Parts: sequence; C-alpha cells; structure tokens
Amino acid sequence: MAIIEAKKLTKIFGNDPKRAIPLMDQGWSKEKILAETKLTVGVNQAEFTIEAGQIFVIMGLSGSGKSTLVRLLNRLIEPTSGQLLFEGKDVMKMSAEELRTFRRRNVGMVFQKFALFPHRTVIQNVEYGLEVQGINKKKRREMAMQSLELVGLKGWENSYPDQLSGGMQQRVGLARGLANDPDVLLMDEAFSALDPLIRKDMQDELLELQSKMKKTIVFITHDLDEALRIGDQIALMKDGSIVQIGTPEEILMQPANKYVERFVEDVDLSKVLTASHVMEKAETITLDKGPRVALQFMKEHGVSSLYVVDKSMKLLGLVTAEDASGAVKDGSTLQDIMVTDVPTTSPDSLLNELFELMGNIRLPVAVINESGRLKGVVIKGAVLAALAGNSDMEAGAQHESA
Repeated sequence: MAIIEAKKLTKIFGNDPKRAIPLMDQGWSKEKILAETKLTVGVNQAEFTIEAGQIFVIMGLSGSGKSTLVRLLNRLIEPTSGQLLFEGKDVMKMSAEELRTFRRRNVGMVFQKFALFPHRTVIQNVEYGLEVQGINKKKRREMAMQSLELVGLKGWENSYPDQLSGGMQQRVGLARGLANDPDVLLMDEAFSALDPLIRKDMQDELLELQSKMKKTIVFITHDLDEALRIGDQIALMKDGSIVQIGTPEEILMQPANKYVERFVEDVDLSKVLTASHVMEKAETITLDKGPRVALQFMKEHGVSSLYVVDKSMKLLGLVTAEDASGAVKDGSTLQDIMVTDVPTTSPDSLLNELFELMGNIRLPVAVINESGRLKGVVIKGAVLAALAGNSDMEAGAQHESA
C-alpha cells in the first residue's frame, strides 16, 4: 500500500518561479534555465511512490536536489507545483493547522547535525517535540523513555549531549524522531557526519530497528554503498531530476543510462548482492526413492548430486552420484548414503561472506530459510557471473562445476 505519492513534484527558486515549468517541459537543462531566467531548479517534476514499511533512499551528489526533495515531503520547503499525497490525502491542500498536525503526528525527521539542545538532558531533548504538542509531562516522559530504549540509550537519559560520542548523539536524534511514533521518518544525511565504523554500526542499528518497527523511512545520502546497504528502493538524482528508481540490484545490474553506469561502476558487488540474487533451482529427491531413481534423476538433470528433502522441502542431506552407484551394487538405501553435513547459508547472506565457505568445499552451498526449507543452491559459476556484472547470472552454471 502506498503511503506517499509524488506527481510532478517541483521546486524552483527565484522570482516568478512558475515561468520555468514550460521550459522544463521543453527539456531545458538546469544550467540553461539558470542562465536564461536566473531561476534555480531544485527539484524537477519528481514522480515516485513509497510503500508503507519501506526504506526509500534518495541519493545523489551534492547539489542534486535530494535534501530539497525530502523537505518537500513535509512542506518545510513549499513546492512550486505538482501533487503530494499522504495516504491518499493531498498534502498541498492542507491548511496551516492540518499541516502542523501532519508534521507532529505523521512525520518525524532526523538531521545530519543532530540539532540537540546542549542545555537539555538526553531525555529532555527526546521529549521536546512531545512537549511542543502539549502532551503532559508523565506521558511524554514515558514515550521518550520507550524511544531511548529502542535506540539502546537506556541509562543515559540524564546525561547532556556534550557527554556523549557522535554516534550516541545521533541515536538521541533518532530517538527524538521516533518518540511520537510517526508513520514516516525522514532522515537527511543522518549518518554522514559520523566516523566510518560508527556509521556502519548505525546502519546496522537502523536495519535492526526497522525489522522491529516496520516504519516507512525516507533516507537521504550521497553515499552509494550506504544506499545499497539499507535501501529497499533507491531514487538516484542528478541536477534536480530523478534519473532512475529501482531496487539495489536493479540500480547495479540494469543502470538506466551512462550517468548511472558511471555512478555504480566501482561498487564491490560482493558486498551488495546476496545468496538469493545468485541462487539456482536445487534438484531434489525424497528418501522414499531408491538409489537407482536418484541416478536417473541426476542423468535427466545433468547434475552429480541431489538434495534430499522431506515433503515440506525441509533439507535433510545430499546424495552424490558416486555414493548412489555404490548403493545400487551393495543394496544400500538413500538413508544409508545420505550426507548430512551439507554447507548451508541464508538467502540474505552477502556474497563476500560466502567466499571462504565456497573456497573450502566442492559441493554447492544450499540456501535455506529460517525453518530449514531448501530455497536453492549457490554455485561458484553463478557467483563469478554476478561479480562480473552478468545480469543474467547464468555463465554456464551447472551444479557439478561447483
């Protein structure tokens, strides 16, 4: 379900800004409009849909319009034209009072510079927005404490900002944004002021929080690795325009134009693509079949091993062609020859986490979900094809080549 819809959302800075709209319709560039009209295009007719519970990343280089765009979503910057819908209601048509309520109850915001009051304690900073809303002291203190617990700052509530590290200060900012339980959380370059290691920790914590809260998050960044790591959908901006929207895999493997290609060319795909991106169909057999049937299945599918599963596709083990041939000769069953020590991984495992495992074994790696059901297999050929940028991820990947 869509929670936010933007239709030709536009922001132009300068006198009589609407005179630039027909020029944009004619395809004039941001530079040409500035040179001819002295008007600056901040956002050029942006169109996108954000689903509830999604992390939607808006990224681009400095000056691309991403921070302007996020401020249009709660009208901190007033759009020049276009339509903005929140759960079907037109934000552009909200009265001043409706807009204040919308900002207080539906949208939270986390800034790059933390924006904490140095004279207020941690919990006083977190409950500030609730105080402005007129929520009584007992209730807002309770809500603020719940928010601090969420971000791992219980026990620091009476400290002052200058007593905290940069990462902890950003957690306070995040807690403040979450305190009134907003439907949408806007995060503008929220982690960019942090050291790289702390930044990665905050990304991990955000993903963990999201797994619990299922919030809709609009996250602004200029860092492609960060966007790929946390985004469900990514909107890539250039000169005020959105040049591509897609999943991390789509942005990497199917760039829309030369600009996107150059943007992603240096990305380490092994840190982005997961086992689910490269896994292939697993050829399976159940224990009620015999070794002769197993050999026939292997011949039909051109593989040298089969995964043994139960009726619900739960992985039990693996049988090889060599062992099946021996079983035919000595009358053994599949149960007798089944290998139970099968290398496994989860669908969400990054490829770089599989290198060591795959380097030490000859068998494919089985991909299983939390309940142990077999989802597919990862073989070396498919991994190499993916890292080479082969979007088809085929590369002659037969199971026996692993």
